[in-house]
Amino acid sequence: MPKALIILTSHDQLGDTGKPTGFYWEELAAPYWILSDAGYQVELASIAGGKPPADPSSEADDAMTDEVRRFWADDAAMNRLANTERVEDVDVAACDIVYLPGGHGTMWDLPKSETLGQLLAKAWEKGAVVGAVCHGPAGLLAARLLSGDPLVKGRRVAGFTNAEEEAAGLSDAVPFLLEDQLKAQGGQHEGGPDWQPFAIADGKLVTGQNPASSAEVARLMLKAADLPTVP
Repeated sequence: MPKALIILTSHDQLGDTGKPTGFYWEELAAPYWILSDAGYQVELASIAGGKPPADPSSEADDAMTDEVRRFWADDAAMNRLANTERVEDVDVAACDIVYLPGGHGTMWDLPKSETLGQLLAKAWEKGAVVGAVCHGPAGLLAARLLSGDPLVKGRRVAGFTNAEEEAAGLSDAVPFLLEDQLKAQGGQHEGGPDWQPFAIADGKLVTGQNPASSAEVARLMLKAADLPTVP
């Protein structure tokens, strides 16, 4: 059975705003079920292990989806989420797909995790698909390949745009603007209209722009997993 690893943020505070944050439910649930229904064994991990925090805004009615409701109703899925493995304890050798959901929490702990960066680089070097959506590509910023280059350098990449961050009113709350940092590492950033689905695959690197893009990211990851390994 092919294996997919989903790595979540453990950060629960939105900068100095006093507001809670964490991972975004849709960005976990839609890929979880698309991969699981495709026959993948899906495991969950997080930076600190245990139960990662969810962004309360992703539980609001306007953010709710059937995939999230299905996740909440599934005892096995909820138990995996309540007991995620620490990134330090994960063996990525058997993983065919490694995926990073977003949520604003990712902007704080994912880029600072050397362990995550090493895990992503190892997964990439062995030919696994590496995917991320919305703010999840912040985790890609931690990854350096054996060559010393950033994982995103010279590759097409999407993520939450500066325009969307401004529209959300959080440009001053986040530690950096994701679009700017992806470009700073040499990524060829691409984006679509605000809040609309937009996902791209550059070989085995698959990224998406926002919560509406999570299902398409999962579908593109499945396609990329069937590609031959490339350097």
